[in-house]
Amino acid sequence: MAFDYQLRETTSDAGVPKVDFSHCREMAPYLDEPLAMYVGAPGKHGYLRLGFEIDPRGKCILRDLDRRAPLIVQQALYFDKEMPEMPCVYILSSGGPNVEGDRYQQDITMRKDSFAFVTTGAATKIAEMEHNYSGMVQNLVLEENTYLEFMPEPVYPCKHARFISDTSITIDESATLFYSEIYMGGRKYYNEGELFQYDILSVCCHAKRPDGTPLFREKFIIRPEEVNPRQLGIMGQYDVFANVIVLTPPEKSDRIYKDINPFIDKENKIACGITHLPNNAGLLFKVVGMEPGPVKAIVRDFLNSVRQVVKGHKLPEEFPWR
Repeated sequence: MAFDYQLRETTSDAGVPKVDFSHCREMAPYLDEPLAMYVGAPGKHGYLRLGFEIDPRGKCILRDLDRRAPLIVQQALYFDKEMPEMPCVYILSSGGPNVEGDRYQQDITMRKDSFAFVTTGAATKIAEMEHNYSGMVQNLVLEENTYLEFMPEPVYPCKHARFISDTSITIDESATLFYSEIYMGGRKYYNEGELFQYDILSVCCHAKRPDGTPLFREKFIIRPEEVNPRQLGIMGQYDVFANVIVLTPPEKSDRIYKDINPFIDKENKIACGITHLPNNAGLLFKVVGMEPGPVKAIVRDFLNSVRQVVKGHKLPEEFPWR
């Protein structure tokens, strides 16, 4: 089983990783330089490195933090009433929406026995583009007996938006990762609506063990002008799509799987399904719906099931402003 990540990584003079998606075949039509600031210019190449570990008191802390504008993390918060020892981190951006030529990289390392919750402060908007594209790389490393909940807010691709992402996961057999992505069909209520009017959405996620043993690779490429997402078997009547990956030991994934009841609610136009990942890696959970709120609620319910099985704690109620 071999993977072709189709990704190049170099390092700038400042020591910040630079990522090049230019040889990914699906991005070939979008390699022209923006007319304003060039690709990866200062302020357009965001970098974030987070490292969590257990301190001598037994508390999990954000030990390492490195950031480059426009990505921002200020500090870890401890507001989870069910797990008050868990650091909660919000990733923010000072640059507004992702625009053409933007490049982002986020590296998260969970050191032995650590645990954390990571999210974004708001939804991510992929702005309308005429040249080039926006790209993001994420590298997640989970060492022995670690636990990470990574649950960003939804992504909104605007008309003619172009976005590519690559998420690489290295995870120990004893660790657990809850990783979710929510993608809107576009700005549903802007003017007459911009659903599925973006140019391309390319999303890849792959995982391996620390010794290099591959676990799975999932990639989907959506080009609405070439293949209509409204087809049966793609999005159909639905406007919102959530993709959730849970990597956890087999005995825990089996318990989680038994607790989930897939359904299709035709009246409220929302549905979810679950399956096992290959190589006893964990579970793949998907939700489709019409609005982000109900979809997020189902994802949170699923996270609640995962947390109770893995950590023995419930998920607290969501803040009313989220």
